[in-house]
Amino acid sequence: MNNEVSNKQIVEKIVEGIQNRKGHKIVTVDLTRLPEAPCSYFVIAEGNSSTQVCAIADEIEDFVRKELRVKPFAVDGLENAEWVAMDYGQIIVHVFQREPRAFYDIEHLWEDGILTEIDDLL
Repeated sequence: MNNEVSNKQIVEKIVEGIQNRKGHKIVTVDLTRLPEAPCSYFVIAEGNSSTQVCAIADEIEDFVRKELRVKPFAVDGLENAEWVAMDYGQIIVHVFQREPRAFYDIEHLWEDGILTEIDDLL
């Protein structure tokens, strides 16, 4: 990963990538003040179908690589695309379909972090 790029810059570009594919209910979770956290940030978003979830994940990967020259270490979940996880080191991206997102409720699990809801683009 490019050391000159900050985690906050990567989070901003991830959010833009999600918005480019009409992802919605975007939430960023700042975990930097929680010593037990597995990373510094979560970015959580939702798509309406497996096709849209895959499109969002692809756009995030392409957009962040193009804009910042940063690639994820790993991407998992594209096979069924109910929940795609993308590992950017200190940033983990979760792109869900509605039902799995409600079931796992990651925002509630990490509510001690700083949650920021991003308004959906119209």
